[in-house]
Amino acid sequence: MADSSRFDFERVLAHKFPEKIYTYTERDVVIYALGVGACGRNPVDTDELKYAYHESGPQFIQVLPTFASLFSLGYVTDGSGVPGLPYDKRLLLHGQQYIEIYKPLPPKASLQNEVTLAGLHDKGKAAILELETKALLYRLSGDYNPLHSDPKMAQVAGFSRPILHGLCTLGFAVRAIIKCICKGDPHIVKNILGRFLLHVYPGETLITEMWLEGLRVLYQTKVKERNRTVLSGYVDLRGLTSSL
Repeated sequence: MADSSRFDFERVLAHKFPEKIYTYTERDVVIYALGVGACGRNPVDTDELKYAYHESGPQFIQVLPTFASLFSLGYVTDGSGVPGLPYDKRLLLHGQQYIEIYKPLPPKASLQNEVTLAGLHDKGKAAILELETKALLYRLSGDYNPLHSDPKMAQVAGFSRPILHGLCTLGFAVRAIIKCICKGDPHIVKNILGRFLLHVYPGETLITEMWLEGLRVLYQTKVKERNRTVLSGYVDLRGLTSSL
């Protein structure tokens, strides 16, 4: 990512990101849902059609909780970067994501977005930058990093071909948990943690295994073709339906 000897740690940790307004519409919500596989196997799936269509109008469409991961896009990949931290924004890889949901997201909103730098960890050849945020289909949700679309850039980063967005893999996993454990109700998701362990190539089959321990769902997602675990974490729930 960058030579750690060139980091100005004090400058990095003192950096204040500007507040931004994040505006999205029902169309953005639908594109995101389709991008993480909603209705992919069955276009009229009763558990998932609500993320793309509602008979009473788009204002009643429900929002997947992982949609919140889009709110901080651009803070470290736009042209301004982070002062004191030289890096190639095209080679950024996502290491971990945590989301806490206080109430269901509306299908259309303008949000005041505040992002703070939570920490910087020197990893030798790379560094881990932690961001704490408040407030070719998946790319349409706003992450246009060429690592996920440009074969030449993927090779520069050490991959044989473009890789899938880590947050897209997280969206697939949490959607599976909502369908299997939450009986299709996204509103009972309280918070989400995902650790990205290995890359995924577009077209590979994702298998999510899950275990329920009280109100916490432990999960891991594997790539079927390589039998490798690519994502693990947990989802905390507000409650469970009586049928579980």
